[in-house]
Amino acid sequence: MALVFDDIAFRYGRQAPVFSGFTLTVDARATVLLGPNGAGKSTLMALAASQLAPKAGSLSFSGLRPGRRTLAAYRKRVAWIPQHITPIPGLTVREQVAYAGWLKGMRRGAAWDASAAAIERVSLGKLADRKSHQVSGGQLRRIGIAGALTHHSELILMDEPTAGLDPQQRQVFRQLVEELSATVQVLVSTHQTEDLADLYDQVIVLDEGAVRFQGSPADFHGLAPAAGGNRERAEAAYARLVGQEI
Repeated sequence: MALVFDDIAFRYGRQAPVFSGFTLTVDARATVLLGPNGAGKSTLMALAASQLAPKAGSLSFSGLRPGRRTLAAYRKRVAWIPQHITPIPGLTVREQVAYAGWLKGMRRGAAWDASAAAIERVSLGKLADRKSHQVSGGQLRRIGIAGALTHHSELILMDEPTAGLDPQQRQVFRQLVEELSATVQVLVSTHQTEDLADLYDQVIVLDEGAVRFQGSPADFHGLAPAAGGNRERAEAAYARLVGQEI
């Protein structure tokens, strides 16, 4: 299954184009999208999620385009977990997860039944009956992922999912991504370079609306001097590609 951007053009209002003639194919099981602030990562994720529509060109996932008649089907396959998950007042963790399935077209009973397995998969089973506004930021992100699992997404897009999380919460997230990528395609946008070799099959570096690198973690690390560990080499390779000093 592949997420394909074909000759995409996009701009906000009268601002300078974010993308112009942008082409990219994402087909790895677990992909990390790296780039500095302003590189276009969040815009690209919103386009992939069909929250934004390109001004020109097309995009598709597994051959399905998000057109007027196919938008619901596309959004059922492709889930977007934004950086900030908003708890719904009055709903418990399980109710909010089930609600996400219902919004994607599932019947209420089916969404409720599927929500139980989804929250267990993200290790929130013990919090099923807690109000969703009473959980931590890291747990809210997992609620978002559980909602995507409820309606059996095939691709989960995660925009800066570890921003603002403490080290323990980031470790929980890394374990979850590793488990998810065994059965679901995952695309994660971030500016953090740690754990690339352990978590991802493919690295994409985006800067100023253009792909500066696409390849395996090993090839990415190979752009840096051999001295140092993977984390240091990843930081050096990233800085080289986006023109930043470290």
